[in-house]
Amino acid sequence: MISPDLLEILACPVCRKPLVLRGEDALKCNECKRVYPIRNGIPILLEPEATIEQP
Repeated sequence: MISPDLLEILACPVCRKPLVLRGEDALKCNECKRVYPIRNGIPILLEPEATIEQP
C-alpha cells in the first residue's frame, strides 16, 4: 500500500502531473493516461514499464 504522504509527492516521469492510485497495484496519470505498476509495494515509475490506458 502506498502511503498518502508518498502519493502526494509522486508525479508522472513523462508529463510531471500528479499520479493517482488505481486499485492496489497501479498508479495512473490522468493527464497522459499512463499506468505505472506497483510491484511488492514499490511503484515502478519507468516509462518503458508503463502502459497507456485506452479510453
